[in-house]
Amino acid sequence: MKMIVAIVKPAVTEAVMDALAEIGISGLTVSEVKGHGRQKGQTEIYRGAEYQVTLVPKVRFEIAVEDAVADSVVDTISKTASTGKIGDGKVFVMDLSSAMRIRTGERDSEAINA
Repeated sequence: MKMIVAIVKPAVTEAVMDALAEIGISGLTVSEVKGHGRQKGQTEIYRGAEYQVTLVPKVRFEIAVEDAVADSVVDTISKTASTGKIGDGKVFVMDLSSAMRIRTGERDSEAINA
């Protein structure tokens, strides 16, 4: 099993969710987060004054999947979230040693499948 964590621009949230649904991914967690990468934030203008925003709004997806579909999920996210501009985000893939569905007590593969 793998845990996929993707950090993307807020504007692509719905498109990523729709694309994941099309490949059969039904369980995921989505959080609004803030952060920055190489660009170290951005300059904005408010009421004529310029100021530096160091933490940029992003959306974080967390998806637990079987090993066999992990590459497909990563490809889907990267293709859907890509604008070709700085700040598109990152995708991280980590080994997931165990999972449990609290309601039923199912573990591992049975716990992450719908």
